[in-house]
Amino acid sequence: MSDPTAVPWLSDDETRAWMALTAVLTALPPAIDAQLKRDAGLNFFEYTILSSLSQAPGHAVRMGNLAHLAAGSPSRLSHAVSRLEKHGWVTRRQTDSAESRCVTAVLTEAGLAVVVAAAPDHVREARRLVFDALTPEQVAQLAQIGRLLLTAAAPHLTSCLGEP
Repeated sequence: MSDPTAVPWLSDDETRAWMALTAVLTALPPAIDAQLKRDAGLNFFEYTILSSLSQAPGHAVRMGNLAHLAAGSPSRLSHAVSRLEKHGWVTRRQTDSAESRCVTAVLTEAGLAVVVAAAPDHVREARRLVFDALTPEQVAQLAQIGRLLLTAAAPHLTSCLGEP
């Protein structure tokens, strides 16, 4: 019988993969953030909020669901939505449902214009940083690997990825 307290150390190949993944996780967010700040005056979290709202039916999402879509805490989301409200890009709407009262974030026309204007440069940067370095087969592998890792780390968020 094996020792349950034994550490399952990484192999050399696993260590190299882990180090590459953690380096990407460290380097990619500030690179994307810098481009969005420079070109659109938004941070990535704010862009994700606006983008998520722009894709939702009626450009409206419950705040709790939006926190999941934007991968932020309810508190962080609330602060970001307050900033976006000051710019006139988002409004909050109180709704009563059979279940409970909830707050919905709604994208304004001005907010839609901001995300539509920011999207082309953001996509160019995503392409430059990620997709230009990969073959089509590697892109498919990245999608599959990303889904598997997300399922292990945060299974409640896999539904945000849509169908594989």
